[in-house]
Amino acid sequence: MGVRNYLIEGVSGTGKTSVCKELQRRGYYAINGDTELAYQGDPETGKPTDGLTHEHHIWHVDRVKALVANHDEAVAFFCGGSRNFSEFVNLFDGVFVLEVDLDTLNRRLDERMEDEWGGNQTERELIARLHQTKEDIPKNGIIIDATASVARVVDEIVRQSEANKRILADPLSTHASCENNVLDVDAKAPSVTARAKPTSRSPAHAPTAVADSMTAAS
Repeated sequence: MGVRNYLIEGVSGTGKTSVCKELQRRGYYAINGDTELAYQGDPETGKPTDGLTHEHHIWHVDRVKALVANHDEAVAFFCGGSRNFSEFVNLFDGVFVLEVDLDTLNRRLDERMEDEWGGNQTERELIARLHQTKEDIPKNGIIIDATASVARVVDEIVRQSEANKRILADPLSTHASCENNVLDVDAKAPSVTARAKPTSRSPAHAPTAVADSMTAAS
């Protein structure tokens, strides 16, 4: 949807939905992928599945590609988690990964109702495991300390996206930026100082109709 597009990921409880709402409040084009793009399906084939499970929470790939190909906005943020992110992550100019410590995560999950994802013990145990293994989130993303207030988290995301904009506009500066520790694709520091290399875009496909979405565990 934007000339530049960014994915905001992280395990449940790190604040993806809150960040999306704050970006929208500030006037940015932000998409809540967990409600606007998600459905229950096979991560490998995309074929719809029955039930409501974490492992089948995926996004419509063709819909993501169509939105990325539409350059009506200067910048767009796609917020949420999906089990099939590998199918479209290379379309984005950058990926932000929200991270919190386990105590903060548990405190946030304590505030959820039992019928919300992460509201019962089984789901919380799964989230705790995913928090430790990080198996469900993209590697080499820009790590954002999401223990801060939502306003500060969004400030940092906007700042980093603007820095990425300058790198994309002047690719010849990449080498110098790397030397100054501004761009480090292999680094995964436990703070907002980590950097990720801009990814190249894949050819976008034409828009396709979106089936009725089913919100599941992000």
